[in-house]
Amino acid sequence: MRSLSEVYTSTDFAYLAVEPTCFEDAVAKEEWVEVMKEEMGAIEKNNTWSLVDLPNGKDAIGLKWVYKSKFNAYDSLKRNKARLVVKGYAQIPDFLNGDLIEDVYVHQPEGFVVKGSEQKVYKLHKALYGLKQAPQAWYSKIDSYFAKSDFQKSANEPTLYVKNCGHDFLVVCFYVDDIIYTGNSLELMKTFKMSMMKAFDMTDLGSLHYFLGLEVVQNTGGIFLSQKKYVIDLLKRFGMLNCKASKTPLNLNNKLSLEDGVDKADVKLFRSMVGGLLYLTHTQPDLMFAVSLVSRFMHNPSKHHLGAAKQILRYVQGTLDLGILFLAFVLELINLLLFIMVGIFYVH
Repeated sequence: MRSLSEVYTSTDFAYLAVEPTCFEDAVAKEEWVEVMKEEMGAIEKNNTWSLVDLPNGKDAIGLKWVYKSKFNAYDSLKRNKARLVVKGYAQIPDFLNGDLIEDVYVHQPEGFVVKGSEQKVYKLHKALYGLKQAPQAWYSKIDSYFAKSDFQKSANEPTLYVKNCGHDFLVVCFYVDDIIYTGNSLELMKTFKMSMMKAFDMTDLGSLHYFLGLEVVQNTGGIFLSQKKYVIDLLKRFGMLNCKASKTPLNLNNKLSLEDGVDKADVKLFRSMVGGLLYLTHTQPDLMFAVSLVSRFMHNPSKHHLGAAKQILRYVQGTLDLGILFLAFVLELINLLLFIMVGIFYVH
């Protein structure tokens, strides 16, 4: 027997209950009407399009509303978002600011058709969500902006930029248009934040708390990184949330070999499991050896290999609260090393 709260926790009911599946559902709820208005306001403010007659020989692309509720680390509602995406293309969100170099026309969005101009279409000046040209347009624009702002692009990580101003430095990393940054100068970081908000109409979300599955706790004592929610979701995905915890990630006498004579396991399941564990090593380096070992058998895993991967998950189930703590004095040392490295990078 399970409680009702457990049932909701083990499924996506909580998410489905919040997010509308179509425009008709959303327009009946005031909170979603407001976020749609905010989306239209942002599009107009960014000069994303202009209302025109459709030229002869041109086709207009349809638009669709997509609704998404963003949650904090433990599923408390952070904010609702309504996005316009272009039909017929991969719906990749958050590409609002990229400039287009070709003519693209879209139909007026449902619920926001201009009275008296129902037959007109919008000519896009900037890429909309899901548009095929969106990724190239956005990354080209952000790269150009950083270059003009005296940032140096990392040779090894294309989304990492560094700015050196004498003894001060700023490090910026972005994922689509979610941007995180750090440095040793509050003034430099403040200037960067204001310039980005002005250039791209971005929202300041404050200090980093949750990013790509990483939970961040910052205080005067240091910074603590963990992935508790990620671990819980990982265990749910493989039906092991309530499994018995193991004290070690590997059995001492467990010898893994390529050809062990055991029946083959589901390759897709095994790869998904190992891939999820690999991402967890960001905050649990104690898993590195065990995960690296089982990852050697991704091509043709057996049930013995799958059992070893599940053993790691059972260990993870018992270490939900573990993470990495960077003490304040260690962070000062890292800042010093970063300054030295940035100086070398800048000179070359």
